[in-house]
Amino acid sequence: MDPYVAQRFTNPQTFTNGIEGPACDREGNIYAVNYEKQGTIGKVTPLGEASIFVELPNGSVGNGIRFNQAGEMLIADYVNHNIIKVDMNTREIRIHAHEPRMHQPNDICITRDDVLFASDPDWDNNRGKLWRVNLDGTTDLLEDDMGTTNGIEVSPDEKVLYVNESVQRRIWAYVLNKNKEISDKRLLIEFPDYSLDGMRCDIEGNLYVTRIGKGVVAKISPEGEVLAEILLEGKDCTNLAFGGPEGKHCYVTVADIGNIQVFRTDVQGRCFAMRR
Repeated sequence: MDPYVAQRFTNPQTFTNGIEGPACDREGNIYAVNYEKQGTIGKVTPLGEASIFVELPNGSVGNGIRFNQAGEMLIADYVNHNIIKVDMNTREIRIHAHEPRMHQPNDICITRDDVLFASDPDWDNNRGKLWRVNLDGTTDLLEDDMGTTNGIEVSPDEKVLYVNESVQRRIWAYVLNKNKEISDKRLLIEFPDYSLDGMRCDIEGNLYVTRIGKGVVAKISPEGEVLAEILLEGKDCTNLAFGGPEGKHCYVTVADIGNIQVFRTDVQGRCFAMRR
């Protein structure tokens, strides 16, 4: 596979147009929400064989997915204001956190000691919030009255928290301290067009950001410089995750095609390296 050249990984329209939140387990399987129908989590093997892994109960629909250090799956459930936890062996589903003050937990990121941060967009009013989800499932509102919060990620050294605003096309960087508190907010980059969705970091601290509507993944340096744009099939790319045998395969969910696409990078992803 040529580096930074995307190709199909799953067949078109095998996922709904709600496909989102890819994440890879330690065995190299890729998971994404809404396989075949809304409310499911799809599992795709490293060979591209796809199936339903679980169906979420009570009308829940997932968005962002991450894995904790125990290998459990954490899912942002935007319908019922939950963070859901799934035991990967028994497939037991339980509520890790419930926050009725959220508009909708949308995307999540995770630190090496399993603290979560969640974006919380209010799409109707082009506003949003930023939350921390603690180990015991309690939640803390870190910032209110933001733009339409969406993609979220932690830097490899866990000293920076990145949050983007889809409608406003901005990516913000916060200083993140050891107590998981944020300060010193600064604008990393603002785009003149198209929208922003999910984000991931590589181990060198570069951000990979899905540019929904443009159909590219932008690779952005820690200084806010666009280093590359990786062209995808389709326009509505929603999120991405690193995996593969060396952590250098980047799997991208694309809503208007209804599939997962993949390109190879020259640097490992942060979460891949963190779990090893």
